[in-house]
Amino acid sequence: MKNLLCLVLIPLCWAAHHGNSTVYLDRIIHIHENGPRLVVEVDQTKVISHRGGNATLPCKFQHESITAGSPSHKIRIKWTKLTSDYLKEIDVFVSMGHHKRTYGSYQGRVYLQGASENDASLVITDITLEDYGRYKCEVIEGLEDDTAIISLDLQGVVYPFFPRMGRYNLNFHEAQQACQDQDAIIASFDQLYDAWRLGLDWCNAGWLSDGSVQYPITNPREQCGGKHTVPGVRNYGYRDKDKGRYDVFCFTSNFKGRFYYLIHPTKLTYDEAVQACINDGAQIAKVGQMYSAWKLLAYDRCDGGWLADGSVRYPISKPRRRCSPNEAAVRFVGFPDKKHKLYGVYCYKA
Repeated sequence: MKNLLCLVLIPLCWAAHHGNSTVYLDRIIHIHENGPRLVVEVDQTKVISHRGGNATLPCKFQHESITAGSPSHKIRIKWTKLTSDYLKEIDVFVSMGHHKRTYGSYQGRVYLQGASENDASLVITDITLEDYGRYKCEVIEGLEDDTAIISLDLQGVVYPFFPRMGRYNLNFHEAQQACQDQDAIIASFDQLYDAWRLGLDWCNAGWLSDGSVQYPITNPREQCGGKHTVPGVRNYGYRDKDKGRYDVFCFTSNFKGRFYYLIHPTKLTYDEAVQACINDGAQIAKVGQMYSAWKLLAYDRCDGGWLADGSVRYPISKPRRRCSPNEAAVRFVGFPDKKHKLYGVYCYKA
């Protein structure tokens, strides 16, 4: 609410019609004296960081206390995170004077920058994939309040994923879990759109974090919406999260550890590959870790190797004959027979 000088009820000159009846409505007009006394300002609306890094979400406020010398501890600062449907907010941090509180997964990782008396900027440390999104800074003093929205973006990579059982086999909840199992989160539309602008082309529809199903096309063709259509992100709309069955687009960012191809004297079955990584003090790598190493570290290896989901892939950052002649990409070999097919293995050591 803003500080009000008075409230005036004025009959409107327009009316709402119900059948043969006409109902005249009143409108409340808020008259401010010299404008609002509390204003929240931000000098940038988007901050970019990465998993494991830190970020400062800027937020400052200007205020005139109702009485001169009014104590500043009456000012309440609240940070929340907006969900994809914008109907629910997740509590992050609240401060009022010496009283401060953090919530949920943010405990021990967030605090106010406090560079000045009017600085409400929020510092987030050891950023996780789940921290990505839009945050609201709200400052309250008595009956006055104002807000601002800041986005936290992460450097990373979007990749399409489907399980061993085949394409179009995941409902929304299974899609979320599939991404988490592969060191990722389900991607947002903004992340998919950015990936499309960078050249991502994928003809199979997949879930996004808002419950919609979409897919990015940079090279229009008959089997992907039509040869004469324009490039873009094709949208199936919002689908039933329990009954709908699609692939999923996952997003991952930097990791703290070492991703590598294990040099081994022989090729391995899946179980042998898992054990070989364990023997080397590591674990079999996940799909998201391969994509992160490929995209963010320019990892390049022309050897197909087992990954945790039972697939065999290899990352090529330098296209060349017999590896990936036309593009830098994570090449997908398939889901071979785990007991009889022999390949190398990619490991991850935290």
